[in-house]
Amino acid sequence: MKLESLPDEVVASLEVRNAWRNQVAGSGAALEFLVSDLARWMPGSAVRVAFLDGDTALHADIAGATKQITDACNLELDFGLDATGEYRRWHEDDIAYAAEIRVAFNMGGYFSLVGTDSSDATIGSPGGSVGGRPNQRSLNLGGYITDRPEKWEGTVRHEFLHALAFHHSHQNMRGTCEQEFRWDDDPDYVPSRNAKGVFVPDPAGRRPGIYTFLAGPPNNWPRAKVDHNLRTEDDPAAVAGPFDTQSVMLYSFPAFFYKSNPSSCAPSGNGQDLSAGDRRGLQLLYPHTAEEVADLQERAGAALAALDGAGSAPESFEIAGGDYRDRTLELLHTLSGGGS
Repeated sequence: MKLESLPDEVVASLEVRNAWRNQVAGSGAALEFLVSDLARWMPGSAVRVAFLDGDTALHADIAGATKQITDACNLELDFGLDATGEYRRWHEDDIAYAAEIRVAFNMGGYFSLVGTDSSDATIGSPGGSVGGRPNQRSLNLGGYITDRPEKWEGTVRHEFLHALAFHHSHQNMRGTCEQEFRWDDDPDYVPSRNAKGVFVPDPAGRRPGIYTFLAGPPNNWPRAKVDHNLRTEDDPAAVAGPFDTQSVMLYSFPAFFYKSNPSSCAPSGNGQDLSAGDRRGLQLLYPHTAEEVADLQERAGAALAALDGAGSAPESFEIAGGDYRDRTLELLHTLSGGGS
């Protein structure tokens, strides 16, 4: 079982950027909502999508699978379908953005940057394959060209919800997964592997814990990476509603990951379709009513004035942040109704 994960250098750049944003957000009342607001795209806007590889039939299937998402919220995913029936493409030598969300199928595994990070040039390393620059992947569906998973539409919706600012449900602070996961080995477990090197129960039936299991193939994760990807996320950037076992954002883990069976952390949905909770989350992030959009614009305008005003922030923010500050001002300007 290979789990979804961004490259380490991308995670490292996100951690530095997020630390800066959190520091700024704590500097004044007008900036209180800055971090959570910055993850979303402007409600009512068209977010462009482009493909690196794959054929037209695959592109059409991906676009079709996202219709459940856009039907539920005030946002358009623009795949650039032209008069010839071709979809928009991006290239690894692009110097300008062909699209905000750049899809590829040629790296291993599935992953996506979250929300507006997809077009944030401070995310990832300049020479990396994944990041927020015009020539980098922001979303990957590995292997779809030759071998799609059984519930491939659910995986597409899962990754595109990330791209629209959703986080994993198993990391929801209102859920039970933190307490339900078997982090450690059964007492006296003797490390045992199968022919592929995967950790398995020992001859006495004692099971590996999550840390041990994920330390082996195919994930090979150190403990810190396990914590980052599975532990409860107390992140002000995460818009967390009630814990939803039917959400497509909740992983289906092997039974031995849980302390109880059935587990309150295990998914109860079909793994394919958006849950009622997913739809409510989309409506919260991308509302249709003028009043809700105006409320977002007002918050963004107040944050923009506070951050951009003379003497409003310590000089250390600009020195430490550099491009972070410029990017934050750009996003706030868009959210406040000033355009991109």
